[in-house]
Formats: sequence, structure tokens, C-alpha cells
Amino acid sequence: METVKFTKMSEGTRADYDLATADDKVNAAELPNRVLRWLRSMDGPSVYQVTRLQHSLQTATRAERDGADEETVVCALLHDIGDVLAPTNHSQVAAAMLRPYVSEQNCWVIEHHGLFQGYYYFHYYDKNPDERDRYKEHPYYQACVDFCHRWDQTSFDPDYATESLEHFEPAVRRILGRAPRPFV
Repeated sequence: METVKFTKMSEGTRADYDLATADDKVNAAELPNRVLRWLRSMDGPSVYQVTRLQHSLQTATRAERDGADEETVVCALLHDIGDVLAPTNHSQVAAAMLRPYVSEQNCWVIEHHGLFQGYYYFHYYDKNPDERDRYKEHPYYQACVDFCHRWDQTSFDPDYATESLEHFEPAVRRILGRAPRPFV
């Protein structure tokens, strides 16, 4: 395998960066496969009545059956993918992964859904369940409230007829296969 010649980025040449860019494109093309593997890894023991994968599938199924567009359904499926890498800030990790491929609104909802879910349980820990209201004037506030209320917080039901991962796989490949938006 050909490698870049530099040991410090400041010493790289155009040829080095062309090689690195080509490798980055190959790596990016593998993102849907990696994400699907991460989802499958969430199908293990859980303290909930469903596995984390089943929760994600159920959330996406509810969104789809509620008429959400394909991008939003994929975001519902991947909203907790950050649990695999960073359980303490899973919402932000999931949003960072999705940011180049989804709308600003969907990214914001995924980034903030963890805080908004606190509405249902923060009171048990002497925290303010209305903490989400600091975003009340944000244009995507209600979208996040709706995401949590209609799809996320209701998706721990072992008896709910849930679509399979294979059902959602083509949509995951389409959304994560998009040309990424440039850095902002």
C-alpha cells in the first residue's frame, strides 16, 4: 500500500494529500457498512425490555408509520448510535456523525434529544424536567419535543410490531451515501 511521505502534516505535498483524500473517500464509502455493524452490536443484553437495537428499530418504525420523510426515519433509527462510542454524550456523537448528511433540523433534534428525554425522568434525580425549555424559542424546539414524545420515549415496548434492520438498510445506505456537506 502506498503511503504519504510526510511525518508532519506541515511537510505534506499535493501528492501526499491527493493520496490521503482518495483514501478518505474509500473510508467514507464504508460508513453505511460500519453504521449497520454498530447497530447490530446494539442487539445485546439490556436493562430495558428491548435491546438498544430494538429500541432504535422501534423508534424508526414509529417515525415511518407516522409519515416522516426518509431522512427523518434514518435519523430516528440512528438517534442512539452514539451509545456504541460515547454513552455519556451519545446524542452529540450521533449528531456529529449525521451532520454532513442530514438537514440542520434533523441534526439539531438528534443532538438535543438526550436532554429533551429528561422531561420524562429528570424529576427522579432532583433535576429540572423542564430543562429543555431553555431552547423554547429555538425554531427546532417543537420538532425535538415531538420526536421524543411520539417516537423515542414510547419505543421500549417488546410487543410492538417493529420493522427489521434489513427493512431500513436501503434508506441508511441512501442517506449516508449522499455527498457530504462541506465543513462549516
